[in-house]
Amino acid sequence: MQASRARLFKEYKEVRREKAADPDIQLVCDDSNIFKWTALIKGPSETPYEGGVFQLAFAVPEQYPLQPPQVRFLTKIFHPNVHFKTGEICLDILKNAWSPAWTLQSVCRAIIALMAHPEPDSPLNCDSGNLLRSGDIRGFHSMARMYTRLAAMPKNG
Repeated sequence: MQASRARLFKEYKEVRREKAADPDIQLVCDDSNIFKWTALIKGPSETPYEGGVFQLAFAVPEQYPLQPPQVRFLTKIFHPNVHFKTGEICLDILKNAWSPAWTLQSVCRAIIALMAHPEPDSPLNCDSGNLLRSGDIRGFHSMARMYTRLAAMPKNG
């Protein structure tokens, strides 16, 4: 557990030092628990998520970095690889392709890449996966854009 704390403190220092280096990701450590983090990520441009800000929750195991963090969307998102109700993310690096070389910041980058390039053949959200697999790109984009507007964009008014 001491090694995981040391690694997380190192990542914490890097995140604070490099805040401006990656304006699409804002990682924040819980004040009272180094094993709990949240992130705000910007929806990738030229996707239905553009303009949205999505919140992620990280639960980091004591065996980190030998085991991956558990990451889920707190913001509702219409995406084939994200469970609509729980926010669970289907991403190989969070499961069987994890490597201790990954950091919390690089996990955020991988999630942003997944948002831009969904994998409809391994869906957690069957409705969005079916739209993409059937070739209804317009229908998928319309639904994803609607949920981005409803859940991930600031309310004016």
